[in-house]
This record gives sequence, structure tokens and C-alpha cells, in this order.
Amino acid sequence: MKKHLLQVVALVLFSLAFGALAFAGEIKGKVTAQGMRSAADIAVYVDAISGKTFSPPSKPAVADQKHMTFVPHVLIVLKGTTVQFLNSDPVGHNVYWPSISGNKKLAHNMGTWPQGQEKGFTFNDLGVASLLCNVHPEMSGYVVVVPTPYFAVTDKEGNFEIKDVPDGSYTLKTWSEAGKPATQAVTVSGSASVNITVTR
Repeated sequence: MKKHLLQVVALVLFSLAFGALAFAGEIKGKVTAQGMRSAADIAVYVDAISGKTFSPPSKPAVADQKHMTFVPHVLIVLKGTTVQFLNSDPVGHNVYWPSISGNKKLAHNMGTWPQGQEKGFTFNDLGVASLLCNVHPEMSGYVVVVPTPYFAVTDKEGNFEIKDVPDGSYTLKTWSEAGKPATQAVTVSGSASVNITVTR
């Protein structure tokens, strides 16, 4: 009897896991950049879904300062995510952003710290924080804060893949350093393939 019960429980758990996998799809696509130097580092994400909210991950995202650059150059995170800013260079670095999507009230200066140390900040406002270093003005990077956990950043060829997207109809949006935002409808049924054009 006990063995039979364990088999039933195992079967139910397997069915639930299989069902979750069956309804989790992916969006694959390519961004074509017109009038821009490159299609790399373009943020692509599913816009807000009516009636749904998402809890931020318990594990922080990481932005490093390495070889006098912000790594990655574009970091995309779900609203409410904490970002740990590292300093891997043998010099002091500062991290600040003068606004989030133009709102100067959301400006923040995290200060300056030496190699091997890190500081965290939780991004609770949607938009784009332009990362700068007042010690090294040539440095720049971006944190893109979005409303869903379904996002990706394009590679050098403009390719991207957004995983674990439930079946349904959504609005895809883009953000890029040099291009205008683009919007495109997409329907996921197991998977979806899209092509998006971003213009300067």
C-alpha cells in the first residue's frame, strides 16, 4: 500500500512537472539594426502582462567593472532585482546614474570603492539607468529595468532567445543605446520566431 502511494505521488509530481514544461515556450528572434553600428546589446523583453506581477529573484544580478568597462555593457533585470556592483580593477571606481529614463529624482551615486569590493542596489523603478564613473568618464553602461522576467540581450549578430515564456499573446519591446524603441506583437504556442527592426 505504501509503495503504491509513493508511485501515485511520483506520477502526480511527474505530470505536474511535464505540464509546466509543456506550457513553457520560448521566443527566438533576430534584431536588424538600421543606421546603427551594431545590432549587439539591444534589450528585448515582454512588456507588462495585464493582471500579472512577478516576484524578483532572490539571487542578485551582477555588474562588474573590469578592464575599465562595465561588464556587461547592458544588463537587463526584472523590477525589484538587486544588482551587485563589483570592482575587479586595480583602481578605485565610482558608480552613479544621473537619472532613470530621464527622471532626475531617481539619480543615485553609490560612491567609490577599491578592487575586490562590491555594493548592492535594488532597482524598484522601471526604466533605464545610465551607469557612469566619475573617476573614469570614458566608462558607460546601462541597467534596463523591465516589468516581466522574460527578456534577453542580443548578441553581435542581433540574435536573441527568451526562455520559459508561457503560451499566450504578448507585446515585445526593445531598448538600445543608439536606436529608437521598437514594439512588436508575438504569440507563443510552444515557441515563436520573430524579426524586429530597430532604427536609429
